[in-house]
Amino acid sequence: MPQLSPTEKSPRLAAAPSYALQLRGVTRMFGALPALSEIDLAVKAGERRAVLGSNGAGKTTLFNAITGDFPPSRGSIHFFGENITAFPVHERIRRGLRRTYQISQLFAELSVVDAVWIAALGVSRQRYSLLRPRQNDATRAQAEHILTLVGLENIRQHKIGQLSHGAQRQLEIALALAGAPRFILFDEPAAGLSPTERRDLVHILQSLPDHIGFIIIEHDLDVALRVASFVTMMHNGRIFKQGSPAEIENDAEVQAIYLGGGHA
Repeated sequence: MPQLSPTEKSPRLAAAPSYALQLRGVTRMFGALPALSEIDLAVKAGERRAVLGSNGAGKTTLFNAITGDFPPSRGSIHFFGENITAFPVHERIRRGLRRTYQISQLFAELSVVDAVWIAALGVSRQRYSLLRPRQNDATRAQAEHILTLVGLENIRQHKIGQLSHGAQRQLEIALALAGAPRFILFDEPAAGLSPTERRDLVHILQSLPDHIGFIIIEHDLDVALRVASFVTMMHNGRIFKQGSPAEIENDAEVQAIYLGGGHA
């Protein structure tokens, strides 16, 4: 039976900077319908967490609450010890929180390297400058380095509209890495990818710097369970079970509800 991690055992943990994220009693109502109900979640700095569940379980609503797209109706959210519950989206981004989305939101006419440079510039002190970067510009150098991390250095000058779906997904990860993130929320990054592209995605996520933690929402369990060290299962807007990837994969209730009786 999956067990709660030490960070999850207390329903109301005091906010601490050793945790990247702490959610306490987070509830999100849409009219009279609770999309999230009393979510308590604590994720350590540098931890890689998978959040799994069927459609309608509340996974994306959870991300929206964390990022501020749809703030919680009740409860609190702390990011590295700071209460960000009422912060607008851009303030959360400036503090190092990043997110990718299920549906690509990219500018087709930009080059790959310009897109990453602009993303890095947007969270830098020079974000209001309209000048093109100099040859030794640090933000431009950061963009080039990020493209190497995600395997896009050879198509850096291609326009985004010319990229394959898989390359666009890699670019979304590159954009999330811009500007020294502290924690990233990945919303179904493997959606629509071929088996080869999924293997590449796993490699990219496993190769991220150790200090960058993340939560991944993913329907592809093979991807999610290979990149996460701990798994949270959601059902009907609540946390259903938690445990290691092996515990979740081998749990009879999880198999019956989510895996159709087994998982190879």
